[in-house]
Amino acid sequence: MKETILVTGGTGFIGSHTTVELQQAGYDVVIVDNLSNSREDVLDGIEKITGIRPAFEKVDLRDASATEAVFQKYPKISGIIHFAASKAVGESVQKPLLYYHNNIVSLINVLSMMPKYGVKGIIFSSSCTVYGQPDVLPATEETPIKKAESPYGNTKQINEEIIEDTVKSGSPIKAILLRYFNPIGAHPSALIGEMPNGVPQNLIPYLTQTAIGIRKELSVFGDDYDTPDGSCIRDYIYVVDLAKAHVCAMTRIMEDKTTEPVEVYNIGTGRGTSVLELIHAFEKATGVKLNYKIVGRRAGDIEKVWGNVDKANKVLGWKAETPLEDVLASAWKWQCALRERGIM
Repeated sequence: MKETILVTGGTGFIGSHTTVELQQAGYDVVIVDNLSNSREDVLDGIEKITGIRPAFEKVDLRDASATEAVFQKYPKISGIIHFAASKAVGESVQKPLLYYHNNIVSLINVLSMMPKYGVKGIIFSSSCTVYGQPDVLPATEETPIKKAESPYGNTKQINEEIIEDTVKSGSPIKAILLRYFNPIGAHPSALIGEMPNGVPQNLIPYLTQTAIGIRKELSVFGDDYDTPDGSCIRDYIYVVDLAKAHVCAMTRIMEDKTTEPVEVYNIGTGRGTSVLELIHAFEKATGVKLNYKIVGRRAGDIEKVWGNVDKANKVLGWKAETPLEDVLASAWKWQCALRERGIM
């Protein structure tokens, strides 16, 4: 019998790609999303890729009764992948209460339903932001968690603690925390990709919108960091590779292979790339010259971070395999597809 997985935030960037990989691995998927930063027509793209339209419920997970109604409607849910959250560092600095309310209350409501409806396990979409600016790089899963640099990062730390405390209390659930680095790119079909509402808060959609002429220029926040070219360094991971990591983690839970009540894995490439290196790689991959300018540093940004991903490679049997230029080419293909479809 196929297991049914609830994907919260499933019409979002990472959620939609993970839904595709789950369906292609043989899982049934129910998506819950309030569409605050995504569009319902993402379901059309998922269906075109897989031949299966996932069940969809437009629900705000901050509403406890609406959340419970989903579990009542779909009593066979055996696992949850929890993406639903606001996720922009800069915006979180400006609107902290929005981030605390949205990101924490939604998780509490989901966790409280799991024992009641016999849900076996949860995979939590965490982030390398929990490490802050590590003293030693690359960051491992044992790297000390520092005081968060932004409310967004703090919600990830708090939610990890909520999950660990819930499991320690004796709640009969298993949990895997995936701390991932910077997801970028789009599905090779160009049928789904990153499509934020309004002005993008993340680098790649802003970059591709600048390249196609929607935005005047791309701002690079700082060139005076202690890095080889002065710009921030991140570990950029292809969203399809990232989505496959969630399938590996869910299968581990479903097959009772977890060895700890809460397991933690870094999900990245294990390599750091600066913002300026990324821009130059995009130009090389696409042949498109990018209009960008250096501006001052942005509140909440850390200088450099990349991860050691040996644990995910060995234990989950997962690896990020897609070259950076191919990833950037996929993002550009997606942007061009949006233009052809008259969306942007």
